[in-house]
Amino acid sequence: MELQKFTYDNKLTRLFMNATIFWGLIGMLVGLTIALELIYPLMTNGVSWLSFGRLRPLHTNAVIFAFVGNGMFTGIYYSTPRLLKTSMFSELLGKIHFWGWQLIILSAVLTLPFGITVGKEYAELEWPIDIAITLVWVVFGINLIMTIVKRRVKHIYVAIWFYIATFVTVAVLHIVNSISIPVSLLKSYPIYAGIQDALVQWWYGHNAVAFFLTTPYLGLMYYFIPKAANRPVYSYKLSIIHFWALIFLYIWAGPHHLLYSALPDWAQALGVVFSVMLIAPSWGGMINGLLTLRGAWDKVREDPVLKMFVVGVTAYGMSTFEGPLLSLKSVNAISHFTDWTIAHVHIGALGWNGMLTFGMLYWLMPRLYNTKLFSVKMANAHFWLATTGMLFFAVPLYFAGFTQSLMWKEFTEEGYLKYPNFIETVVQILPMYYLRVLGGTLYITGVILMIYNLIKTAQMGTFSKIEEDEAPALHSVSHEKDKGHRILEGKPILFTILALVAILIGGIVEFVPMFMVKSNVPIIASVQPYTPLELQGRDIYLREGCYNCHSQMIRPFRSEVERYGDYSKAGESVYDHPFQFGSKRTGPDLAREGVKTGPIYKPDSWHYNHFLSPQKMISQSIMPPYPWIINNDLDISSTPKKIRVMQLLGVPYPDGYAEKANEDLKKQANKIAQGLRDGGIEVEDGKEVIALIAYIQRLGTDIHKTE
Repeated sequence: MELQKFTYDNKLTRLFMNATIFWGLIGMLVGLTIALELIYPLMTNGVSWLSFGRLRPLHTNAVIFAFVGNGMFTGIYYSTPRLLKTSMFSELLGKIHFWGWQLIILSAVLTLPFGITVGKEYAELEWPIDIAITLVWVVFGINLIMTIVKRRVKHIYVAIWFYIATFVTVAVLHIVNSISIPVSLLKSYPIYAGIQDALVQWWYGHNAVAFFLTTPYLGLMYYFIPKAANRPVYSYKLSIIHFWALIFLYIWAGPHHLLYSALPDWAQALGVVFSVMLIAPSWGGMINGLLTLRGAWDKVREDPVLKMFVVGVTAYGMSTFEGPLLSLKSVNAISHFTDWTIAHVHIGALGWNGMLTFGMLYWLMPRLYNTKLFSVKMANAHFWLATTGMLFFAVPLYFAGFTQSLMWKEFTEEGYLKYPNFIETVVQILPMYYLRVLGGTLYITGVILMIYNLIKTAQMGTFSKIEEDEAPALHSVSHEKDKGHRILEGKPILFTILALVAILIGGIVEFVPMFMVKSNVPIIASVQPYTPLELQGRDIYLREGCYNCHSQMIRPFRSEVERYGDYSKAGESVYDHPFQFGSKRTGPDLAREGVKTGPIYKPDSWHYNHFLSPQKMISQSIMPPYPWIINNDLDISSTPKKIRVMQLLGVPYPDGYAEKANEDLKKQANKIAQGLRDGGIEVEDGKEVIALIAYIQRLGTDIHKTE
């Protein structure tokens, strides 16, 4: 049998590896910064681009798309050609992919801290960047699929299955969720609104976790654990069941982020049922990974790479048990909007993604540089710092989450809320926030140790730009008749199509009724479009990332109705592009903030002073001040364009209203500003704070008409 010679190009792997290390450190430092801001709210001294609301999206994007994204591509570009016995299809496409991805990350760094955002979690980047993501992802996909097509092995290995599912699903998720209508180069409105937008967003958000943070890393697990342990995968049959069940079931689970919300019960039920079923395939993957190490446990005790892999896969198992648990309505009633969710997410990010990435880097670097790891002891120290840091981060937040929920829900014997002031809960959990900072510091210290260790390792060796290999041509490989799943493994294009079909079914079943059946979003006649001033104020609210700390979704619980007012209805948010239900209550819910009866109402002057100095109004507040909103002039030149785009989206402004919208804006601004001046606050009509007050004071008033 004639062998064909070919090469593996390690340069692209090294580029992505270096980017993984760099962006990982940056993303984690930003995370530590915002953790510190929650205990020292005045530490940024009123600098707008360092505020929590703007940096939090930068942290999540940096960790997900920069650290984990580059880590994923590092592993894919190293393992794919070796599994397929061929070089990558195109070196040029690989370079375009790398530099395009880094430019996208850089664009996030240059936009998110400056308030240029769509305002949807994990999908904050504006429309030109979304288009760039699409193009770069297509480049990656072409390179991946064409490499598979030109392979020299008949059957594609399980890791490749997960890479294929990642490519097709992320493409679908990103395109569907990112459709918007531009207002300008740096501003757009999503085409979906309210509860429909929430369904699409959490279909995307949950499956970004599934198909960006999970499936590609399962592919890396199936490659690097057997390599590091020098053992075959535990069960081929289990990998088949694990793969197909996972990609089919995962796509349905998004609605569990919207339990007890205004989402119709049938959609919530689908999210719960499929989330619970996800335990089986998720644990199938964990079991397959851990049992691959059977007979190698002595080596695990000595090898920091394998130790990191074990903790990473275990963290995956724990997260994918906890996720279905949190989707149970009885548990979700306690966990949602609390720090429990933050702890849950970080077990996955710090444990599963972080540990698997670290193990991969420690395994790769000596092989790329033809040397040994500089210091095994230092790698072991990193392992313990990372593991301890993860626990110090997550465990206190679990306690914080339980504390928050129990305090929010507790009543006195007389039937009143025992803790009516939201700040009472905040004060109670502050010690947990200090421990989170300690955990994050330990974790980052381990990363810095790793960086030093890897640099010294590279300096000890010589980089292998090209590795040579040989294998028989595909046509000379044995072509015995395949059975069952082996048939699909020999037909990668058919495999890709079937994977696409598997992930489309759930989305179609959930979306079609939601968008086609009008009764899913009942019309409320009193709900009217935002005034031009309120629309501008809402955009400032989005720019400042207020949704990161405040929800606008009151669930039908006695405790929430007593605290905030009547529960939220689906028809209330039909003009909200995007929706603003939120997913975390670091501060109180704002859905009824403008209602002028009951204990929650605050006059315009309170809001003005609260933006200027939150601690002046609530001494123990952990909200940062927003002096720039007080000082900035409101840019009303965009008002006509915004109104026209809203009209395109179906918001019923009168014909020709865009041209006279600013007249109404100025009248409403003058009324609010004059009221503040009458109360002794000197403020001009045209300041941003006036628009933000207008928006805040509008919330909840459409279905609770008051004078």
